[in-house]
Amino acid sequence: MAQSFTHKKQQLYLVLSGIFIVNALLAEIIGVKIFSVDALLGLPGNLTAGVIIWPVVFITTDIINEYFGRAGVLRISFLTVGLILYAFLVILATTKLPPAQFWLDVNSKDAAGRPFNIEFAYQSIFRQGLGIIIGSITAFIIGQLLDASVFQWLRRVAGGRYVWLRATGSTLISQLVDSFVVLFVAFYVFGNWTFDQVLSVANTNYWYKFAAAILLTPLLYLAHYLIDRYLGKDETVELQQEAAADVSV
Repeated sequence: MAQSFTHKKQQLYLVLSGIFIVNALLAEIIGVKIFSVDALLGLPGNLTAGVIIWPVVFITTDIINEYFGRAGVLRISFLTVGLILYAFLVILATTKLPPAQFWLDVNSKDAAGRPFNIEFAYQSIFRQGLGIIIGSITAFIIGQLLDASVFQWLRRVAGGRYVWLRATGSTLISQLVDSFVVLFVAFYVFGNWTFDQVLSVANTNYWYKFAAAILLTPLLYLAHYLIDRYLGKDETVELQQEAAADVSV
């Protein structure tokens, strides 16, 4: 029985970590694009494309924190930072490769028949500046540290009750900092944005994350239900007690 529980616990951490890493990495890669919320939904403001899937990251963070504690969150967060750096280095290396002439010729025009430089497009999309990389990683680490710490603090304050409070509360506080830091470092310190532009986009990003955190609360309870069924009631309680005591995975 003990061996079976240990295996299930390891499998659960592996699955949650996979979901976390994939979505965090994707969010970093697609985050270079800023899109118009007005053109999409008729609402004022602009958002970074990465925030579309970022709610998956902070929900997964809360679930990992619930069952594996702050140590479990920080372990996967630091691993993710390393993988993000690796991904950026690989992408940077590919931008240095000389393009094949037939590739340029085949892709010399867009769908409307207009001249199109695919090499320039590839460079523009994938060759993110150093500022964006530093800003993204800085914000990610600060956000994860805050989220993990606030989650456990709220858990102690509430005596282990009110899952929604510690999950939503930790997300709202951490993302308030994250939303501003990433844009400030990437586009103000290293870029050419004005401070007002940073505040405007950061404000829209945060309120999107705020709404997502509230609206996705039922998914958090669904995840708890499924995990509790998978592990077993007694085993789940044991794992949550270990997490509350911040015992390593």
